[in-house]
Amino acid sequence: MTEASNNAVQIAPGVSIPDAELSFAFSRSGGPGGQNVNKVNTRATLTVSMETLRRALPPYAVHRLELVASRYLTQDGLQVSADGSRSQAANRRACLERLRAVLVQAMQRPKRRKPTRPSARAVQRRLDAKKRRSQIKASRRPGNRE
Repeated sequence: MTEASNNAVQIAPGVSIPDAELSFAFSRSGGPGGQNVNKVNTRATLTVSMETLRRALPPYAVHRLELVASRYLTQDGLQVSADGSRSQAANRRACLERLRAVLVQAMQRPKRRKPTRPSARAVQRRLDAKKRRSQIKASRRPGNRE
């Protein structure tokens, strides 16, 4: 993550969000950490409102984001959390990385499928194979000894 000059965080290529629009919340996390787990709030939850994302992203990306990141969407906006580390700072970085991955995926337009047809030779090969298989099965039938 690189910091932009006007207190904005560059989340994805060409997309930066003002620092004030990123809302972090910290809570107690399960997992490794021993007794530390019971005393320190290390799980980081990052929330970004959809309105902020609509302003920062191109229209096609907002639509794809709703399809791609539906599991991260809540009433508050896009919510990403991380609790893999014992460090609050590391979990905060992990949240930003996950947000970046989701936004990059939403910004990539899928390739349009070009409809193709099988070649005449491929069709003929398929029909010949079906005919051979049919003859093999027909020769197994009782009363059809050749």
